[in-house]
Amino acid sequence: MCGIFGYVGQGDILDILTEGIRRLEYRGYDSWGLAVGRPGTLSVFRRKGRVEGMSPEFRREATDAWGGIAHTRWATHGEPSERNAHPHTDATGRIAVVHNGVIENFEPLRSALKAKGVPFKSDTDTEVIAHLIARFYDGANLRAAFLKALRVLDGAYAIAMTCADCPGEIWLARNSSPLVAAQTGEFAVAASDAGAVVPFTRDVVYLGDGEFGRLRPDGLMLWNLADEPVEREAKTVDFDVADMDRGGYTHFMLKEIHEQPQTIVNAMRGRLDRANATARLDGLGLTESAVRDLRSVRILACGTSWHAGLIGRSMIESMARLPVHVDYAAEFRYGAGLVERDGLVVAISQSGETADTLAALREAKRQGARVEGICNVVGSSVARECGAGLYLHAGPELGVASTKAFTSQLVVLSLFSLFLARACGMPLSEAVRFLDALEALPEQAEAMLKKSADTEGIAHAMSGARNALYIGRQYEYPLALEGALKLKEVSYIHAEGIPAAELKHGPIALIDPEMPTVVLGAQSAVLDKMTTNVREIRSRGGRVFAVAREGCDAFDALAERVLALPSAPDALTPILGAIPLQLIAYYAALERGCDVDRPRNLAKSVTVE
Repeated sequence: MCGIFGYVGQGDILDILTEGIRRLEYRGYDSWGLAVGRPGTLSVFRRKGRVEGMSPEFRREATDAWGGIAHTRWATHGEPSERNAHPHTDATGRIAVVHNGVIENFEPLRSALKAKGVPFKSDTDTEVIAHLIARFYDGANLRAAFLKALRVLDGAYAIAMTCADCPGEIWLARNSSPLVAAQTGEFAVAASDAGAVVPFTRDVVYLGDGEFGRLRPDGLMLWNLADEPVEREAKTVDFDVADMDRGGYTHFMLKEIHEQPQTIVNAMRGRLDRANATARLDGLGLTESAVRDLRSVRILACGTSWHAGLIGRSMIESMARLPVHVDYAAEFRYGAGLVERDGLVVAISQSGETADTLAALREAKRQGARVEGICNVVGSSVARECGAGLYLHAGPELGVASTKAFTSQLVVLSLFSLFLARACGMPLSEAVRFLDALEALPEQAEAMLKKSADTEGIAHAMSGARNALYIGRQYEYPLALEGALKLKEVSYIHAEGIPAAELKHGPIALIDPEMPTVVLGAQSAVLDKMTTNVREIRSRGGRVFAVAREGCDAFDALAERVLALPSAPDALTPILGAIPLQLIAYYAALERGCDVDRPRNLAKSVTVE
């Protein structure tokens, strides 16, 4: 989950490298550093903490730099500290490496190198890479040394390496961790996320697993670990540099919450087939005949994407009458996860690089499953592994807590459910009503954003709590999970989402005047049951904040505050309900003085286990 950036070319190298990793800081912010190439040598600067200005001494030292590599860290091996910050060098200081991932066999490699007298200065697995390259390097053939080192590494990695003997070039390698590169003849740039490359060019090359290469302004050369040349075409990134800025908002999280009316439109654009009352999902490569042959759907995901998958399950089962299984990707990967005959496997990941989701997807493919991907990043690993699926078109999401990607996932799952349902016999009249409701969502989302004062009031009331409950039924139970997760992620209030019917099976013991409960009661089908739950909470002195449907007064006399959602089919309620829950988490975090864009211990894309 670390951020990697490299640059060779004209300009202020230090400022370019620093700005590059600043754009990647959502991937890790425990420590940072850079190594710059200068005539005949390398200079290294490292610091604990956030990306900030470097010392004047280092700036003076590096005025003649031709390029370099930089890194912002999310710690795995070794505590956050200056000694563990990247880049790491070999004993001579002529080879420098930055790395994202986990080298699983670093301990035996480290022991073997130490036995040969190699000195280690850090606790990281990354330092092993630099020493291995140096061990194999004969002073002339850096490519051969890099390849030999890669062949003995086990685990996930994205690596950028530079050497004092090879000015004007950066060496790259990828295995299960994202890495992109670009060159124009005037400069060369590489990063662990295309967003850091976009200020220079929108045409990027995505390295594949088991590939390594040499990047220079005049070209990118790639090979696989069998030492065979690899050809890869550049892909055009579908966003620009303006999408990477806060755009006047205080935080990326707030900006991305407010982008949701537009990202809902983007997720639907070109996909509503009014003539046939269905969704046009050409990226799936599924015919109606193939849908009718399906016997089940299995969804693989982690975190927020898993919550979206749970809501998708209810949509598909109620609309298409197909059984759906939703697995935590890691549990499927390491358990006895089996795919069903005549089933479809759907992997959901915002980044398309989530390590466990990728591994689970590959296991499903190994078992012969038909796979589809739902992700946000064009050219990502999930997209390439599946070869078929649906993009969210939400644009870059830089807030660590996912917001707009979640609602975009729900919109895409709604379209997917409609497509399956129509193929399985959903009546035309029902499909038309569902399409009408989908088209109303952007305006309704805009209306929810105008109620921020109401969400601020609830956030203020909850901000002093140590614990909170979120309860819901049916479609709103997974939304309760997501609301609780958002509160935990950014405000550090411990929160738990539970099915409302389970309240009496244990959790009601927690209810007291210090425990606020957020009640999600906007669905019409289970309103009476939710009202009963609220009475049970209130009779035990619990505080209640409710989310209800407009025009519903069932909670008015029972809750301290009630937020009203625009009327929508129960299946689409979570799309609208997510917005106030995101805002409650955001404002509660502000009240508590938390950094909502850089929550402690978290990073954006979980690309390592």
